[in-house]
Amino acid sequence: MLKKILAAAGSGVLLAAVTALAGWWYLTAFASSPADPKASGQVVVVPAGSGANVVSRMLASRKIIDSAFNFKLLFYLKNRTSHIKAGEYHLAAAMSPAEIIDTLIQGNVILHRLTIPEGYTLKQIAELVEASGIMAPGESFFQAATATDLLSSLGIAADSAEGYLFPETYFFPAGVPARDVVAALLARFYSVFSQEWVKRAGELGFSVHQIVTLASIIEKETAVPQERPLIASVFHNRLKRGMRLESDPTVIYGLADFDGNLTRAHLSTPTPYNTYRVRGLPPGPIANPGRASLEAALYPAESAFLYFVATGRGTHFFSADFSDHQQAVRKFQLRR
Repeated sequence: MLKKILAAAGSGVLLAAVTALAGWWYLTAFASSPADPKASGQVVVVPAGSGANVVSRMLASRKIIDSAFNFKLLFYLKNRTSHIKAGEYHLAAAMSPAEIIDTLIQGNVILHRLTIPEGYTLKQIAELVEASGIMAPGESFFQAATATDLLSSLGIAADSAEGYLFPETYFFPAGVPARDVVAALLARFYSVFSQEWVKRAGELGFSVHQIVTLASIIEKETAVPQERPLIASVFHNRLKRGMRLESDPTVIYGLADFDGNLTRAHLSTPTPYNTYRVRGLPPGPIANPGRASLEAALYPAESAFLYFVATGRGTHFFSADFSDHQQAVRKFQLRR
């Protein structure tokens, strides 16, 4: 009788072992086998807090996997302590379940391209970012870029991030908080504005904020790369002589509702940014300058120029003498 019991028990253990082995083999095959090798990709949004059960059913309903149960079981066997990261993913039935799980665990979400042009103002950048749809619903880039607690924590002693939102191409996942976008742009500024540049600013007798302010004016005055050091030299020379900068873009920045037509009345309107009335630099940047304009502000050309006037061909004519400047104005401006 005892022999029969042991034999029966041995058969049960063997059957259990064979069953487990078959199950493991089946799950291993499932892990490496795409549901549809020819399928194209789909955008899948995984909400925050979604677990393996929810995600498995969602992927099965969209035919990205062919078994929610097997996928969930595979997930738990592969990742006992890991979690699925929320976000926007590009997944396909042509991916193996193991690849899909790795993608979800690693958080390899879709990144959206955001390009900030040189010379854009804070308001323009806010409109661009908010129109891109990358931010979480209800988020405001402008509010984040004027949050003094965030700015002070990042080393900016100003009431806005104007001037420090570095123009470049960035990549962000969908739903990113506005403060994270602002922080990324500011981090890029500080990676460009090196300690060597900080030292150079001090040698010129400027603070970093003043250099950024000057660079923003240079950025708005010309789009011609070779002119930036010359424009910078004019402003440096005028500042040394105590002359007003008389920069049209600063006037425009200080106007609440500028319609595109700068008039004599605008030039006489008293604002902190009207450099036809106020001596020295305005209180802060009027745009967000790129690397070239920052470098021009720090390393201006050696010149005696004090004036420049637009030629109407996208460039400027530079003068060291006021009478020469008046003649250039008659030639390039009044004649037009």
